[in-house]
Amino acid sequence: MAQRTTEIVVGLFMVAGLAALMFLALQVSGLSPKSAGATYTLYANFNDTGGLAPRGKVSMAGVTVGTIESITLDKETFQARVAMSINKNMDNIPADSAAVIRTSGILGEQYIDISIGGDMESLKAGDAFYTTQSAMNLERMISNFASGR
Repeated sequence: MAQRTTEIVVGLFMVAGLAALMFLALQVSGLSPKSAGATYTLYANFNDTGGLAPRGKVSMAGVTVGTIESITLDKETFQARVAMSINKNMDNIPADSAAVIRTSGILGEQYIDISIGGDMESLKAGDAFYTTQSAMNLERMISNFASGR
């Protein structure tokens, strides 16, 4: 009877360990089901998105205010069109704000940083940022430096 109790305790411990491991894996990968709340969509066009990826963060003054929904190619302008899902409580982003692709750290992930403008009008759902700054391509900079351009 004591051996059966030990087997049950070890089995429960293993199940709890696997559940904790699965939870941590989902948190790290960003696939965890979060209740995002109410959001609206803004767009930005970039010449080069670099390593930007869907589910990346959108921040303003270092605070995460949304996520990247999708990245598609605009067939008319041949630019990358990024759809961003912005939290509904951030409904007063000035219309002349800029969307800038930044990197967290030297080799960290890329995200979109919204640089605040001073316009009294605000961006509405479906609007696009007029001013954008594409990702800095490190390989291109190194090759330009090496070739003397």
